[in-house]
Amino acid sequence: MWLTNLKIAIVEKDVDKLSKLMDNIPQLEKKEDIESAIFLLKEATELVLGLKNETSSSMLQIKKNINYLKSTEHKVSKRLDLKS
Repeated sequence: MWLTNLKIAIVEKDVDKLSKLMDNIPQLEKKEDIESAIFLLKEATELVLGLKNETSSSMLQIKKNINYLKSTEHKVSKRLDLKS
């Protein structure tokens, strides 16, 4: 059941579910279950690293966009302009 849930979490890209599954890794008895678990854990690691890189890229792009918007922003004087 744990292996099935791990497969589902990987397919769904559900990091929260992956984290919960990692906290409760069962003792596997069969050699094929152990091999499957190793393969799936490698896949989960790649998935998490990929999502981390996507998040970093998105955050960097957002920061660039904010800086651009700030640079094009009209500067408002904080003083009262009575001459115009």
